[in-house]
Amino acid sequence: MNDTILIIGASGQIGSELTQKLRKIYGNQQVIASDIREGNTELMTSGHFEIIDATNKEAILKVIQKHQVTQVYLMAAMLSATAEKYPQKAWNLNMNSLLNVLDLAKEKHIKQVYWPSSIAVFGPSSPKKNTPQKTIMEPSTVYGISKVSGEHWCNYYHEKYGVDVRSIRYPGIISWKTNPGGGTTDYAVDIFFKAIENGSYDSFLSENTRLPMMYMEDAINATIQIMQANTKDIKIRTSYNLAAISFTPKEIANEIKKHITDFTITYHPDFRQEIADSWPQSIADIDARTDWNWQHQFDLAAITKDMITNLQAQKNKKLENV
Repeated sequence: MNDTILIIGASGQIGSELTQKLRKIYGNQQVIASDIREGNTELMTSGHFEIIDATNKEAILKVIQKHQVTQVYLMAAMLSATAEKYPQKAWNLNMNSLLNVLDLAKEKHIKQVYWPSSIAVFGPSSPKKNTPQKTIMEPSTVYGISKVSGEHWCNYYHEKYGVDVRSIRYPGIISWKTNPGGGTTDYAVDIFFKAIENGSYDSFLSENTRLPMMYMEDAINATIQIMQANTKDIKIRTSYNLAAISFTPKEIANEIKKHITDFTITYHPDFRQEIADSWPQSIADIDARTDWNWQHQFDLAAITKDMITNLQAQKNKKLENV
C-alpha cells in the first residue's frame, strides 16, 4: 500500500481511534495526524502530527505537499449540541473545511477524500423507522443543515470534477477510549463513564427515546472499508446510510444493570431532546451492505460488556497509580 494518509481532526472522538487503526494497516509513518490542538500521547508519539486549522486551505496544502499525501480523511466538525450554541462558527468549520479539501482534490493535490455525514441530515419530516437511503431531508439543526449541504457538495464535485469522495452517515458512536464530544447521541457514551464513576446517570433524553447507535470498532471498520472498496462499487456519492442497532436510554440502563446491579438512572430531558426527536429511530442501510458488503459485529449486549470491562480496567489502573 503506497498511500499516504492525512487525518484532519485526528484528536476527536472518531479521529483519534481511526488514526491508530490506519497506522496499524498502513504503517505509522504513512498516516499523518492533524488537528487544531495536540492530541493524546499515543496519537502524538506513534507517528507524524501537524497542527492544522481545517478552515485554512493553504495550511492543509502545505502539509499535503510536505508529506506527499494521497488521501485525506476530513474528521473535523462541530457536533450537533455544540453547534446549536455556536451556529455560525459551526457552519464555517463544517462547510469551509469540506470545500477546502474538495478543492484540493479537484486541483489534483490528492487522489481520494473521506468525509463523514450523519443521521442529522434527516429531520422531523423524514420517516422515523427504517429511514431509507433516499427520502425527505429537512434537518432542523445547524449540524444537520451543514451535513446535508456537504453531501450535495461531495456529489457535485464527483459529478463535475471527478473527485473520488466517499462518505458515510454515522449514527451515534459509542467508545470507551474518548470522552463525549458534544453530540446528542453522546449520552450513550457518558452513561457508561458515569456508571463506572458513581453508579448513576442523569439522562438528558427521555427513557423511551430510540436512536440508531454503533460501536466505535464497527464505525472505524466501515470507514476504512468504504475507502478501500473498488471505485466501481461506490455507487452513492452523497453519503451512505449506515446502521447497526437502535436502543433507548431505558434499554441501555437495563443492560448496564446486568453488570452493575445497583446502577440507577434518572431522566431530565433538556434542549437535546428536541434534537433527538427530529432524528430517525432506525436506519435502512441495504445499499452499504449490497454495494461494499458492510456488516456490523456488535449488538447492545456486546457493546455493554466491552465498555464496562475496559472502563473498569481503566479506573483500576488509575487507582493503582495514585
